[in-house]
Amino acid sequence: MGELIKRLKSYPLVTAELIGASLFANLLALASPLFVIQVLNRYVSHGVDSTLFTLTVGVLIAIAFEVAFRQIRLSLAHALAKPFDQAYANGAYEVLTAARTDALAQIPAGQKREAGAAADAIQQAYSAPSIAAYLDLPFAVVFLSALVLLSAPLALIALVFVGLVIALGWTGYRAMQGPTERMMAHTGERQGLLDSALADPDTVRAYNAQSYLRRRWSKMFDALDSARGLAASRQGGTQNLTQGIQALLSTAIIAVGGMLVVSGSLDVGLLIGANILAARTLGPVIRVTQMVGPLAKARNAEQTLANLSKLPREQRRGAALGGYKGGIEFKDLGFAFPGQPMPLFESLNLKLEPNALFVVSGANGTGKTTLARLLAGLINPVRGQILADGVDLAQIAPEWWRRQIIYLPQEPSFFSGSVRDNILAFNPDLSEEGLNAVIRNAGLEGFFAASSQGFDMRLQPGGRNLPVGIRRRLALARALASDGRLVILDEPTEGLDSEGAQQIGRVMNDLSKRGCTIIALSHDPNIIKGAPHILDLNAKPVPRLLHVQDSELQHKEGS
Repeated sequence: MGELIKRLKSYPLVTAELIGASLFANLLALASPLFVIQVLNRYVSHGVDSTLFTLTVGVLIAIAFEVAFRQIRLSLAHALAKPFDQAYANGAYEVLTAARTDALAQIPAGQKREAGAAADAIQQAYSAPSIAAYLDLPFAVVFLSALVLLSAPLALIALVFVGLVIALGWTGYRAMQGPTERMMAHTGERQGLLDSALADPDTVRAYNAQSYLRRRWSKMFDALDSARGLAASRQGGTQNLTQGIQALLSTAIIAVGGMLVVSGSLDVGLLIGANILAARTLGPVIRVTQMVGPLAKARNAEQTLANLSKLPREQRRGAALGGYKGGIEFKDLGFAFPGQPMPLFESLNLKLEPNALFVVSGANGTGKTTLARLLAGLINPVRGQILADGVDLAQIAPEWWRRQIIYLPQEPSFFSGSVRDNILAFNPDLSEEGLNAVIRNAGLEGFFAASSQGFDMRLQPGGRNLPVGIRRRLALARALASDGRLVILDEPTEGLDSEGAQQIGRVMNDLSKRGCTIIALSHDPNIIKGAPHILDLNAKPVPRLLHVQDSELQHKEGS
């Protein structure tokens, strides 16, 4: 209940109003048992119709006000819950979008999706009706106090049953934690398997992965069903026992109260009223014990978000150079993947002046994409520095730096939204004329001219609904939306036909004329042969820098 206390303490004025509304609602709830007592003891005994009319009007007014106060309380509780629900949802998404990519990559996709949905579990446990149920709990004392005034022995019976329900609820809450944690883990695995089946159906079918995925799905479903069954059994058992206790309470009250009536210590009207008050005393306690499932899920969700929040974030603060000229330098740069015994490369020292044309060559897996990501500030080197105009990238604000680069990744991806959304998210200040220009420079003018949707064409996550060649050209258009001075092209001609490759060449020439520094990471012989400087990543662990191409290198890259 620490989360509830935190919410109530954060808004003391709203909390005071909630408590006030709860107090009036619960005091007015006393009208019903008092009405029963008065009707049985006064009207039934004397038969005065005006007495019945007065009592009925009075209880109807009390019920109307009780309903009004409870409705007001729900509105206040919703207002109290909304900032926290929004903070949890925004916080989870903020971590997913701001955590360092190397740290985020260590978490399975299904778990990341579950982390994104964790806020929903917290919201359910602390929704407005849930908060109202929690606030009603202390007012069980009000009904118990009224019951004491009617009959101390009956009040003692009610108190014993309240203690039983509280103990049962606490035991149920503890018992739900293990199954709930396993359910969340298996749900994350299920989401990962769904992503595998839906994201790339061609791969699943082309490589006959259906049987393998089905076996994993069946095994996961059995584990998830087992966890769900255990959780449902424990929660259902708690609810059944609670209902049994409620029935036993009424039986005990009537039985003992009947003996008190026979002995003359109690009359029938007070007995019926006492039975109603006992039920009212137990009611708030039962409602809270029925929340054990959502509370257990919320606790696990809070732990999930707490673990997620520990992921290292990209720095948001840092220097912003007055005007980046395009200079880039590597000082003793080295990188190794976690757990790998050998570095991908190390002791890389290189300085490029503005407007340089530089090619990084190497076979697949030699580190071209890793170097491109290092330059884009997406991952950090394990040692050494990357300097932009003499300033360490580690001291530069990442968002500012990415506005200074034109980055074309080897495997471009897009978020769910329109083409326009994807490009303008990178450069919100791009005009319609500028948008048309980057589309034209990427060679996509004809493609969008033939499309009925134009730039409002919706893209699936990753851009999976586009052909590879169009996806790469669209990624080029997005990159060209930047006015940056450093161009990073990772395998720019991969997946393109000859016309697309020629378009890349024209773009590189135009960018060079603009004075941009161009770093092309490629094993394309046509790109390599035109470069005055080449970094050969095939040489391990220290890359080899070539200023003049030799026939051996040309033969190696062309083979």
